[in-house]
Amino acid sequence: MPELIKLDMVDLALAMGLMAIAIGISAWEQLGLELNLSVATGRTILQLLVLGYTFDFIFAVNNVWAVVGILAIILTITAIITRNRISQKIPQVLLLAGSAIFVSTSLTLLYTNFLIIQPERWYEPRYIIPIASILLGNAMNAAVIAGERFVGSIKQFPTEIETHLSLGATPVQAIKPYQKEAIRAAIMPTLNQMMLIGMVTIPTFTNGQLLAGITPLEAVSYEILIIFMVAVTNLLTTILITKGLCRQFFNSVMQLVR
Repeated sequence: MPELIKLDMVDLALAMGLMAIAIGISAWEQLGLELNLSVATGRTILQLLVLGYTFDFIFAVNNVWAVVGILAIILTITAIITRNRISQKIPQVLLLAGSAIFVSTSLTLLYTNFLIIQPERWYEPRYIIPIASILLGNAMNAAVIAGERFVGSIKQFPTEIETHLSLGATPVQAIKPYQKEAIRAAIMPTLNQMMLIGMVTIPTFTNGQLLAGITPLEAVSYEILIIFMVAVTNLLTTILITKGLCRQFFNSVMQLVR
């Protein structure tokens, strides 16, 4: 495989020209997106430069606490975003989201790291950081969809739930249909991606590896691993967060709290 073509500062400046073209088109068409595009461009450059220097440092020191620290930061940000995207303000939702995402991601990472990849050091930054980031991002999206759908259903159909409770159903039985619906809604994007992957588009992870000089078959092998990890992580996350949210809607005598 040929070596990776490296981009220098001139190349990056030319890349910024693409955004200048986008801003110019917005101004020409009077779309009013010039400020948004400019701010987005600046944030993209700043955030990715910080990310690049941070990862460069972590990869260089190759220290377990540095790896754990950066993963803890990403997990915290993921949990906060999940909490903010669930419109209904539920007590302890930050803890619920963080715990669900942490447990599901950790279990999947442990299985993959020790049984499949088996790096020389279990905390090898080259593997664990990018894979964990992918899992955390996907788990966040799944948690948001499942949490929002689940909470919305409970708020929308309290009479039906109370009817089931009055007929002798437990809280878990009363909300089971809404939990299943929420989980299915959250998992459906992943299933659709699995059905169409490699047919309609080339996945981002595979594209990145191809650009880095990895052979196509090796890139595809890692993509298979990643998509399976995402599927399991998302499923576990949605189950855990809906079960956790369920407890927030019922009191000690199994009554629905509105």
